[in-house]
Amino acid sequence: MSVFAVIAVAGIAGFAVTGVLGFSLIPWLGKLEFGQEFVLFEEKRKTIKQAAPSMGGIMLAVGTVTAVVLAVLTDKIAGGDIAASGSLVGQEMYTKLWSGLLTALSFSLVGFIDDYFKIKTRQNLGLTVKQKTVMQFFVILAYLTALYMGMNGKPYMFIPFIGNIEPGFFYWITGILMIYAAINTVDISDGVDGLCGSLTFTAAVSLGLIAALKGLFGFSVMSAALAGSSIGFLLWNKNPAKVLTGKTGTMFLGGAVIALSYAIGCPFILLLSGLSYFVIGASDILQIIYYKKTGGKPLLKSAPVQHHLKLCGWSDKKIVLTFTLVNALGGAAAVAVMYFGGYVFR
Repeated sequence: MSVFAVIAVAGIAGFAVTGVLGFSLIPWLGKLEFGQEFVLFEEKRKTIKQAAPSMGGIMLAVGTVTAVVLAVLTDKIAGGDIAASGSLVGQEMYTKLWSGLLTALSFSLVGFIDDYFKIKTRQNLGLTVKQKTVMQFFVILAYLTALYMGMNGKPYMFIPFIGNIEPGFFYWITGILMIYAAINTVDISDGVDGLCGSLTFTAAVSLGLIAALKGLFGFSVMSAALAGSSIGFLLWNKNPAKVLTGKTGTMFLGGAVIALSYAIGCPFILLLSGLSYFVIGASDILQIIYYKKTGGKPLLKSAPVQHHLKLCGWSDKKIVLTFTLVNALGGAAAVAVMYFGGYVFR
């Protein structure tokens, strides 16, 4: 079976499963009152708005995982082994693919717990920062350990224009910091209908293309499944949203894109493939620093920057299109950097 046909199966299945799941899951979440109230501050006017049902990220998780499993099994039945393509070390490929999916699901579980407490308490206070950080730390450590074992205790990463390096002890330090930052920047890119899903679609496409450069089609399958699921979810999440991503979804999407960047052996490329994520994350950090340095004066009307733009009069559609375009350009740059940077997969 053609690898491109298998990738197409993953993308179509991700789109179909996620999209169709909305017909049954969204009414069920609504019946259980799995929705959230959130507060918007527009200048001096306080508005309380009842949101659509939350925890829509369940659709993304189920759609993506189902699509990957279906595509890999379809290829197996046809006599192929797409999960191990592109490398002579099959164990490493299997580890990166399946541990990556399991990690995304684990982060999603952390988000689910956070969402659940918010909904049950009828407040926008779920897990504390400390509780969430501890849970994320254990997931990160488990994932890095799985990769470490899959690479036979000699972890490596590719640096464009330099080549593969073995970071040694810094594998753990940079891994913890980078994954924690990535998960939480993807998380705060939510808040505008359709934004997080759109950014993840473009990030998944660019990472899938990078994987295909070296014949790592198993990772392209995961990318296609994630991209397809993101589009399927956008059918329900575009403005006005019928369902919200929730922490369940944003944590899953963050886990999936960081797993893909690690799978292709170049986690730092997510700085380009997920450019808008980090622009949004940086705006939040700058707001905090400026606020502290000026004794309480805000740099933005609201942080992160998508909320500032909304208060400046930008429509949700304009915000989503702008950040998606920036992310697509970053993704194109990522593919070019990897291609001309001598991308080598061990």
